Amino acid sequence: MVYRQFVSVNHSSTKRDYIARVTERDKAEVAELAIQYDYDYWDGSRQTGYGGYKYDGRWRKVADAMIDLYGIKPGMRVLDVGCGKGFLLHDFLEACPGIEVAGIDVSRYAIEHAMEKVKPHIKQGSATKLPWPDDHFDFIISINALHNLYVYDLWSALKEIERVGRGSKYLCVEAYRNEREKVNLMYWQLTCRAFHTPAEWEWIFQQTGYSGDHEYIFFE
Repeated sequence: MVYRQFVSVNHSSTKRDYIARVTERDKAEVAELAIQYDYDYWDGSRQTGYGGYKYDGRWRKVADAMIDLYGIKPGMRVLDVGCGKGFLLHDFLEACPGIEVAGIDVSRYAIEHAMEKVKPHIKQGSATKLPWPDDHFDFIISINALHNLYVYDLWSALKEIERVGRGSKYLCVEAYRNEREKVNLMYWQLTCRAFHTPAEWEWIFQQTGYSGDHEYIFFE
């Protein structure tokens, strides 16, 4: 299990007004909208989510780096757990033609508005019960999704990722290293259920048997 940095650059480039997130509009109200993972979360106001989640090519460099590091080749199977609209899967297909991709997400809205190239490969469902057989995938990714699960569901999801994967794995979750980062995370987040330090995350990985690589997003 190795700490990798694929997502941090994209995350760090986004400017955030943490205080405005909790003063401009009732935070509980917008969180209730966000956790429906419908229009408001993906394409509504920035207060309730992404503020319009559109393809801009930023995930291509992540796909390229992963393909290079993990030796992804045509014929291999790649799964994205919490794939949203399928942007990363699209870029995997563009970067490595001939691979087999699959995605799963809880959001029907995201799947309905997924990129046409990957829409046929995406299922609606939960990470807690992945609808694939044991040892099915050569590479599994989960970016900014698993921290949205309560601990009991998180436990199941990590075990499911281990069950369906026969090769490399990588996940990225939100974390905090000090009180300022914890407060910023709580101010900014809309859907997060698992608030953990890196040490706590690593304990969870060990307890669930997760054997893949990982990365943390910090709100500095």
